[in-house]
Amino acid sequence: MTFANPEFLFLLLLLVPILAWYILRHNRTKPSIQVSSIDFLKTVGNTWKVNSRHVIFVLRMLALALLIIVLARPQLTNKRKDVTTEGIDIMLTLDISSSMLSLDFKPNRLEAAKDVATEFISGRSTDRIGLVIFSAESFTQCPLTTDHAVLINLFRNIKSGMIEDGTAIGLGLATSVSRLKDSNAKSKVIILLTDGVNNRGAIAPITAAQIAKTFGIRVYTIGVGTMGNAPYPFQTPMGIQYQNIPVEIDEAVLKDIAKLTDGKYFRATDNKSLREIYQEIDKMEKSKIEISEYSKHEEVYLIFALLAGLCLILEILLRYTIFKTVP
Repeated sequence: MTFANPEFLFLLLLLVPILAWYILRHNRTKPSIQVSSIDFLKTVGNTWKVNSRHVIFVLRMLALALLIIVLARPQLTNKRKDVTTEGIDIMLTLDISSSMLSLDFKPNRLEAAKDVATEFISGRSTDRIGLVIFSAESFTQCPLTTDHAVLINLFRNIKSGMIEDGTAIGLGLATSVSRLKDSNAKSKVIILLTDGVNNRGAIAPITAAQIAKTFGIRVYTIGVGTMGNAPYPFQTPMGIQYQNIPVEIDEAVLKDIAKLTDGKYFRATDNKSLREIYQEIDKMEKSKIEISEYSKHEEVYLIFALLAGLCLILEILLRYTIFKTVP
């Protein structure tokens, strides 16, 4: 058991002076009377009510201790449970080449793609989602998972320049296929986002698409970039300077990939259209999958709150019934 607010447990120390005060008060309030002899008292014993009168104080102290524990919010951790949920397996395949730093999106293409994809991930809580990034090479940033908090953190850490520059669309697609091919989900989907033309990698985009089709994987392709020119950052001796360069997206290849795999091609020219594309993809069908979840924290403070309430009720009942005439 752990506590969400363990600092409140220090309040238990306050029970010590309360206990000391009760004992001191009890000793000081003992009645006295002057008599010539106490022999007659030897035959008189304390009643059970007198001997049990301290139970009221014990119940009060116990109730206070339980309420302090409630404030500390006790929690059970690492509770495993198997659940059946509705969902599909999705691999997000993201181009992180240097051209993704162009400023035709706000703040740039890469950051806009990350923001919209993060919203998409947050809205599909029951799906297994993974992430592949590519430029001249590709690698899996996150395998399929239902732990979307981890996935989003990895997403936010992506930067252009993590791997050698270039645009290996076929290689990025092939890496995603390898992550999905053994999935037992009824629906397997790849969302591939790029802003360029395939110019690196040993695998042609169409070849990778044919492999995807073999494994029943549907590919949605997204071409990112405005029509015409876009401001692109160049490193110069005077610092970073921006120059308008033509937007070149191999839409023919992206359309062929989508068509071959029974997917769909989209063109995003600004942040709004990119968000709308993900919203449209979000309407895809779902299928049942079995997953195992680990509940990291299960609140159990209600049990302690009920026990505290029970102690207070018992104290009140005893005080005004059985012990009403006991000083």
